[in-house]
Amino acid sequence: MAEQVRVGIVYEVQPEPPDPDQTVWLDAGAIRLGLEPRVVDPERLREAYAGDEAALAEIEANQPEGGFHDSGVSIHVLGSDDGHEYLRFDAFQDDPHYHYVKPSGNHNHWVPFDPISGGDILSFALRCLRERLDPMLRAAGGDAVADALDPASQAPVIDEIERRARALRDQSQNQT
Repeated sequence: MAEQVRVGIVYEVQPEPPDPDQTVWLDAGAIRLGLEPRVVDPERLREAYAGDEAALAEIEANQPEGGFHDSGVSIHVLGSDDGHEYLRFDAFQDDPHYHYVKPSGNHNHWVPFDPISGGDILSFALRCLRERLDPMLRAAGGDAVADALDPASQAPVIDEIERRARALRDQSQNQT
């Protein structure tokens, strides 16, 4: 039976890879959390997907007129053992959203975030990391990672991610 997607869009193209020069990585047992300040624009996307014409074509076919333009903070959730990014929270200014990224390589479930009903996307992402990580990892195909979660080792790392993410967001808002 095919998976039924109730909210969002499933793409074959994978999310833009984290920028190794901009991403801070923190280990938390079975997961590795990355925090990245991001700016998304058509030029950066073309650079990120250079050499993958199918992925770039899918992005360009689904972008708004003028291309994607946004900025904010991304939180990446990887399995420590396999290095796969299962979840990503994009706390962007104009189009906040999150991703379930299944390990098949062709399943990127993009889910829009409604700030009217959900409030602040960063607070939502941190709450998910603290309270909903197990079911979200399972929804992304990360059963083995979810089975190995240790909330005691995750809690201080999530607190540190929160401290750094809020500081990054405050810094970017003060620059605008």
